[in-house]
Amino acid sequence: MATEKKRIILNAFDMTCVSHQSTGMWTHPSSQAARYNDIEYWTNMAIELERGHFDTLFIADVVGVYDVYRGSGEAALKDAAQVPVNDPFAAISAMAAVTKHVGFGVTAAITYEHPYLLARRLSTLDHLTKGRVAWNVVSSYLNSAAVNLGMDKQMTHDQRYDMADEYMEVIYKLWEGSWEDAAVKRDKASGVFADASKIHPIAHEGEYFKVPGYHLCEPSPQRTPVIFQAGASGRGRQFASNHAEGMFILTTSPEAAKPVTEDIRRLAVEAGRSADSIKIFTLLTVITAADDEAAEAKYEEFLEYANPEGMLALYGGWTGIDFSKLDPDAPLEAVPNDSLRTTLESLTNAEDGKVWTVRDVIRHRCIGGLGPVLVGGPEKVADMLERWVDEGGVDGFNLAYAITPGTTTDFIDYVVPELVRRGRAQTSYTDGSLRKKLIGTPDGRVEATHPAAAWGPHYVGKPSVADLTRPSTFDEQELVSFDRKRKSA
Repeated sequence: MATEKKRIILNAFDMTCVSHQSTGMWTHPSSQAARYNDIEYWTNMAIELERGHFDTLFIADVVGVYDVYRGSGEAALKDAAQVPVNDPFAAISAMAAVTKHVGFGVTAAITYEHPYLLARRLSTLDHLTKGRVAWNVVSSYLNSAAVNLGMDKQMTHDQRYDMADEYMEVIYKLWEGSWEDAAVKRDKASGVFADASKIHPIAHEGEYFKVPGYHLCEPSPQRTPVIFQAGASGRGRQFASNHAEGMFILTTSPEAAKPVTEDIRRLAVEAGRSADSIKIFTLLTVITAADDEAAEAKYEEFLEYANPEGMLALYGGWTGIDFSKLDPDAPLEAVPNDSLRTTLESLTNAEDGKVWTVRDVIRHRCIGGLGPVLVGGPEKVADMLERWVDEGGVDGFNLAYAITPGTTTDFIDYVVPELVRRGRAQTSYTDGSLRKKLIGTPDGRVEATHPAAAWGPHYVGKPSVADLTRPSTFDEQELVSFDRKRKSA
């Protein structure tokens, strides 16, 4: 009996900026990237992604500028390399209003967003999208973000993850434990919207956060949005094994992906979860056309618009290294720092034995940024995608673009039909929340083995808002009488 082929999860990878992963491409005549601050750019994209039956739009974010290269942000600003950058939350409601199924993965850094406020922002989006939101948990890697938010320098890599563990505990308490399922009544006859006896302050007091009160929002469709996580360092994998339902990794080949995906699934099992409870995505940029020759010609044309300094600005921020100070033909060397460790490792300890130089980064990464570029017609691209899944162990891809929306439209028009023919891509959506679509939980809530689930019944029987309410100085009968008069008026 033939083994059923694994469906490939497709996420579009974007950012609320001009140059995301491919620098200089915004100058291409067909690119609409400079319209990043136009709401129709985002709503049209959402409609297009739903046409292609994509799973999510994965929206990256940073809250700093890329100012390591040559000691300033000039190169980044010149090419709009992830600056200017808008708030990634703002367009999601508009995109949800013009679609029914595609999900939205939004990035927010735990280092600079207080959990009490972020819990409300994400619950609000989960309500307004009818349960189609994922939160990409990151800890931020740009020192410029830290100093602009009142810190002398950014926290160390592992300290950021230590804080993240407590952060998740706080936010799970708010989402899962604060409001019981039966707390919301919406009873017009009695005038009771919510039963205060079923709403509980979380009384959290830890090393990094003190949150005594209760969640500001009633439970949203998923309660806890789907948890995405980006970061595949050793500490990042440990964090993901506990919390992530979708994990974003950076690898250069299926062979390189295999040990990473196997390790992540092993850690998930050790954490008491199933090996397939985490869906793993890797970054790719796909340049495609009707056939291989046309795709190669398109790729060569795109290269004419590449901006090397813009890419070196991005790589300066990603690695913490000022590439302007290096010999362009000398092998890159690892330098311990608190930037993106897996990015630096991929350049200095490549799995294929390649020794990268600054010139190699310019030549091979001006399109694609942090990830590989696949160039070919539908069959060639589908073959390569299947290898990543079958041999590399990934579940799907975060697909970046060279030009937008053209790169995504090409993928939908050329590659998706081939994946459908091979039984690899969905042709319709499952009804329900994003978690139900991705993970398969019947009620759209977190799995029982996920740490958020432990907080669901945690506060039942413990002090509620009603228990903490002081007696009123008004006579209770007087209040009841006033209420009756108000209703009869």
